[in-house]
Amino acid sequence: MMRFLLLVLGTSHDPNFSLRDASEDDVPVLFALVHDLAAYERAPDGVEMIAPMLRGVLFGAKALARAVLAETGGAVVGFALYFTSFLTWTGEVGLYLEDRFVKSEARGQGVGKALLRHLADEALRQGCARLEWQVFDLDQSAIDFYKSFGAKPLDKWTRYRGTGGALESLAA
Repeated sequence: MMRFLLLVLGTSHDPNFSLRDASEDDVPVLFALVHDLAAYERAPDGVEMIAPMLRGVLFGAKALARAVLAETGGAVVGFALYFTSFLTWTGEVGLYLEDRFVKSEARGQGVGKALLRHLADEALRQGCARLEWQVFDLDQSAIDFYKSFGAKPLDKWTRYRGTGGALESLAA
């Protein structure tokens, strides 16, 4: 699946933007992009995280995730945040794309595709068996984008979440 993903997405690179790993100095702009993503997904007040939390998860002693930034003209216009996953049935490692976002003024220029290609390449470099993500049901443009290169939605799976009292009840 991953090799097909890379083949379909191609190898061309638009010289009008570049990708790079986020550094600790990028936390403020990355944090702002997380808020932009929340607004795009119709939940502008949904971000509960504060910038020091993001700094810790990306660059702290127990860093759990990584981020890639897309830049054009010296300005950050998009990001992808991801982490390693483990596949218990196969014993293999995967990458999970938690979030990918491109500012509206940079959409349609290949930035989102380049971010996804970068993660697919990273997955292959790390020997991962898959790259997975989820899509907001109301974001038809993202759904169409992913389907355009052969990605398929998973059937027969429903995501569950335990938070607050439900999480505490389960732990008790």
